[in-house]
Amino acid sequence: MRRLLLLFLLIVLLLVGSAIYILHQARAAFGAPAPSLWGVARLRYAARLLLVRDALLSPADPYAADAEFRVYTGESVSSIAARLHEASLIRDPAAFQTYLVYSGIDRALQPGDYFLSASMTPIEIAKTLQNPAASSILFVVLSGWRMEEIAESLPASGLDIAPDAFLAAARSPSPRPDFLPDSASAEGFLAPGEYRLRRETTASELVAKLMGAAARRLTPELREGFAAQGLSVYEGVILASIVQREALLDEERPLIASVFLNRLAAGMKLESDPTVQYALGYDEAAQTWWKAPLSLDDLSTESPFNTYLHKGLPPAPISNPSEESLRSVAFPAQTAYYYFRARCDGSGRHAFAETFEEHLENACP
Repeated sequence: MRRLLLLFLLIVLLLVGSAIYILHQARAAFGAPAPSLWGVARLRYAARLLLVRDALLSPADPYAADAEFRVYTGESVSSIAARLHEASLIRDPAAFQTYLVYSGIDRALQPGDYFLSASMTPIEIAKTLQNPAASSILFVVLSGWRMEEIAESLPASGLDIAPDAFLAAARSPSPRPDFLPDSASAEGFLAPGEYRLRRETTASELVAKLMGAAARRLTPELREGFAAQGLSVYEGVILASIVQREALLDEERPLIASVFLNRLAAGMKLESDPTVQYALGYDEAAQTWWKAPLSLDDLSTESPFNTYLHKGLPPAPISNPSEESLRSVAFPAQTAYYYFRARCDGSGRHAFAETFEEHLENACP
């Protein structure tokens, strides 16, 4: 009887020791278990983790690139694990779910857009899925910005890109689309909009992302519209970049485009203030890239961009136009207008005229 008791005690000690060892090893490899996981359940999950250790501590593909992954509101853990597996981001969805429950992360997963990679371990992926802001940022490019203004926004964006590095990449973009002349910068083709980006995005990757969005907006329909106005794609974007800076209201963009197209057809100078502003560059006194109002001396600034001095289009875009501005050039209003000026009521609207005399009559008193 005594021997049986000793044997029983020995077995109990071995079981307790094994349980302590399993819990200790699991904690060492995978961190502390969730406080809500107690007793036999904690031991069971710890043991399962040790059996699938390799699937959780090593990446599915050490050389994989980043991929976008969305977690939907109300999506189950099993669905997330299955889709991660389908996307080849993890090898073992069951092991992944076991870790989520063990760590308590199954209750902390947040919906949102993530940048993940199979070069991350499943544990790193699980921790990332708790905060979409940790893996990505929302980067905004406003319509009408010139590339220097985009560069100035970078220090506060969450991206680790120096403004000078961005400008260098934008001045010599690679790859270069077929519609961009060999010596041209990316100005005009850094499409305005909102972009979800990896925090690790490089300057060249950002330029490529913005130019890719611009290229997608230049649809066959839009290109045919430019051609119908006698413009190449590059010339269409140049004129759209001027319309962008001239118009405050989208509804007026086709009218303003018609004025410039009429002036081009008649061999007249465009005489657009934004082209002079672009030529002047940064105004230290006003701390802006778009000096206003312009003086008579400003209008005499010698530059190929100054359309008060030179006929035709400037040699390159002066801003990055919206899709509305692009469409206004491809599909302008059909008018006999050759002139426009801002109305005197502060509405942001313009008064249009067919003759110079009418144009003078539209001047503010």
